[in-house]
Amino acid sequence: MFLALFGAVEQGIIYAIMALGVYLTFRVLDFPDLTVDGSFVTGAATAATMVLLGYHPILATLVAIVAGFIAGCMTGILHTKGKINPLLSGILMMIALYSINLRIMGLTAENTIGRPNIPLLNSETIFSKFQAFWSNLGIDAALNNLLKGIGFQHVPGTWSVLIVVLIITILIKLIADWFLKTEVGLAIRATGDNKRMIRSFSANTDTLIILGLGLSNALVAFSGALIAQYSKFSDVSMGIGMIVIGLASVIIGEAIFGTKTIIRTTFAVIAGAIIYRIILALALRVDFLDSGDMKLITAIIVILALILPQFINKNKERKRKAKRAAELS
Repeated sequence: MFLALFGAVEQGIIYAIMALGVYLTFRVLDFPDLTVDGSFVTGAATAATMVLLGYHPILATLVAIVAGFIAGCMTGILHTKGKINPLLSGILMMIALYSINLRIMGLTAENTIGRPNIPLLNSETIFSKFQAFWSNLGIDAALNNLLKGIGFQHVPGTWSVLIVVLIITILIKLIADWFLKTEVGLAIRATGDNKRMIRSFSANTDTLIILGLGLSNALVAFSGALIAQYSKFSDVSMGIGMIVIGLASVIIGEAIFGTKTIIRTTFAVIAGAIIYRIILALALRVDFLDSGDMKLITAIIVILALILPQFINKNKERKRKAKRAAELS
C-alpha cells in the first residue's frame, strides 16, 4: 500500500505541472483548450526522441517545452486570427498534433516516417542522472532505515525522483505566482474576466490569448516530457483524456483548498493533482476494478468533485437561513 501511494504522489507531482497549464487556460483565460491532449504527447515525443538520439535529457526537455509553446500559440492564432471557435480551434490542433507526434517519433526510425511509441529502457534521463548524484549522498538508506524502524516492510528504491519533481514543481508554482502578478499576467487575467474592459485600456487581447495558450501548453508539454522520462517510454495515445485529468485536479484542489488568492489557488491545483492520483491508486486496488477502468474512475471523480461542493454549499446556505430565522424569531 505504501509503495502504491508513494508512486501516486510522484506521478501526481509531475501531473501537477500539466494541471497548472490547464488552470491557466480554463480558469485564468476562460478558454476551453483541448490542445492539451495533443501537446502532452508532443512534449513526451520530443523529449523521448531527442534522448534516444543521444541528446542531453535537460536539452531534450527544454526543446519539448518550446514545442508545446508553439502548439499552444498555433491554437491561439487559429482562434484570434482565424476567428475559429475556441473549442474547435483546440480540437483542430489536437488532431493535427496526432500526426505531428507520429512524425516526431518517426525521426528515430530509419525505414518508416511515423512511429507510434518509443521505449527508453536503456537511455539516460533527467531522473537517472539525478539519481547517480543522489545515490552518493546516502539519504536513501537513512530514510528507508527510518521507515523500517517505524514498521514499514516495503520501502522505495530511491527518493531521488520524488525530490527532483518536487523541486521542479515548487519552482514552477513560484514562477507562476510571480508571473500572474506582473503587468502581463494581470492583463491575461483581465482578458479572461472581461475582454471588452481590457480592450478599452488599449491592450491587445489577441496577443495575450496567444501568449496565455502558449505558456499553458508549454507547461503541459513539460509534464509530458517528464512523464516520458519517468515511465521510460513515449506513446502516441498517452495524452488521451489528459484534459479531463487536468480539470479533475483543478476542480478537486479548488473544492478542498479554495481560491481566495493566486498563491492559494496554484497550491490547490498542485494538491488536487496529487489527491487525484492517490484516489486513483486506491480505487485500482479494489478487486473488481482493472487498469482499463481508469477513464471511468476519472469521470466519476470529476462528477463527484463538481456535484459535492454544490451540495455542501446548499447545506451551508440552508443552515445560515435557519440560523437567521432563529435569531429573528
